Amino acid sequence: MHEMSLCESVLQVLKTEAKRQQFHQVKTVWLEIGAMSGVEIEAMRFCFDVIVRNTLADGATLQVIEVPAEAWCLDCAQTVKIQQRYDTCPHCGSCQLQVIRGEEMRIKELEVA
Repeated sequence: MHEMSLCESVLQVLKTEAKRQQFHQVKTVWLEIGAMSGVEIEAMRFCFDVIVRNTLADGATLQVIEVPAEAWCLDCAQTVKIQQRYDTCPHCGSCQLQVIRGEEMRIKELEVA
């Protein structure tokens, strides 16, 4: 379950930022998770609650912002929404799509005290 290691990485970022920005408690974490990131959101929520116990984020709420996948069609130069890799362009039918959004996972915002 790679969500556990992802949550450990998030906690490390929280600790680093707490030191840098001088806050002591995290109340809410907003994570952007791309549709094609391979992250199982419910597993992420479960792992987050386990990983942050007895830390500066103990009891914090995890808010997930799902980022839809988009690609650039190399043939018709359109940005298109996709559901999975190797989808075809809905405009021209081309298979020449380059994913430009939806693979990321990042901390978008924090509510701290």
